[in-house]
Amino acid sequence: MTQCNRILDHLQRNGSITTMGAYKRYGITRLSGRIWDLRKAGHKITSTITEGVNREGDKTYFSTCRLEATHD
Repeated sequence: MTQCNRILDHLQRNGSITTMGAYKRYGITRLSGRIWDLRKAGHKITSTITEGVNREGDKTYFSTCRLEATHD
């Protein structure tokens, strides 16, 4: 299974993914590249900036990617 297939399958089953989630779960270090590939292939994926806190308690921001629902 390719990295794109793994990410697409994850989005279809779970709704969203973050860079850290892609790394921890699948060992994918360039989620943005795979999202670009999936968009180029015609998948509608949105990215939103999410605010969080890192392990030192500092405010941080990261991208959360979601697959848009398709209406057939």
